[in-house]
Amino acid sequence: MAMSGDSGESGRFGSTADHYLAGRPAYADLLIRRVAALAGLGRGHDVLDLGCGPGQLARAFAPLARTVVAMDPEPEMLRVATEASAGIGTIRFVHGGSADLAPGLGRFHLVVMGRSFHWMDRAATLRALDGLIEPGGAVALFHTEHAELLENAWVARYNEVRRRYAEDDSRQPHRHAGWVRHEAFLLDSPFRCVEACAVLERRAVALDRLVDRALSMSSSSRERLGAKTAALEHDIALLSREIAPEGQLTEVIRSSALLARRPHEEGLP
Repeated sequence: MAMSGDSGESGRFGSTADHYLAGRPAYADLLIRRVAALAGLGRGHDVLDLGCGPGQLARAFAPLARTVVAMDPEPEMLRVATEASAGIGTIRFVHGGSADLAPGLGRFHLVVMGRSFHWMDRAATLRALDGLIEPGGAVALFHTEHAELLENAWVARYNEVRRRYAEDDSRQPHRHAGWVRHEAFLLDSPFRCVEACAVLERRAVALDRLVDRALSMSSSSRERLGAKTAALEHDIALLSREIAPEGQLTEVIRSSALLARRPHEEGLP
């Protein structure tokens, strides 16, 4: 999610919120448990989900922690997250972005970010988190992508259709030439002890969710497309019937995380 005060892009996700949970691939449950174990997260610890969007990570970590603070600058994302989290009393939602990190938020054992770190001033965010993460705590950056396998061959055709309608993706910071990977910022931060873990899963895809997936992206949101939205929906429906004539489609998703800790707390120089 866009971070208030960082990229100038706050607000571009408003119309994507209702489509995000239905369309975006979920993070693997096994990955959540793996990161929690590696971070030493327990029921006496607190978690911050920074750029929480519709609250996927907040809900995933809620049973593993004492409390979760879920923070996002987009009111519509917080609305969807709050509705989806009804009945989970250990999640507290806060309106704000990485520029709003302050001691009043609390102290955390783990700070998680899913598809949001690239919108932030990454160096400044990590410096601010150094003051909020308790000794022995960690930062975890989550991501999902399609594995380069034959089962995912249809994804290229789907992306081609979506991009015919999408706004120029170069507006997104990680599309710029010279983009610096997250690992470089972590290695230059107080959390420079970095390890990666990933989980592969084969999943069924409901064809109508492919429209939600397109509309969940800022470059092809309803707000950006306007009158072209119906044409995009029509073209995705045509493609779906062609690539999945029996109405069934699978994909292999790679859920990954970068877990970063302070080196002196890991016995490293």
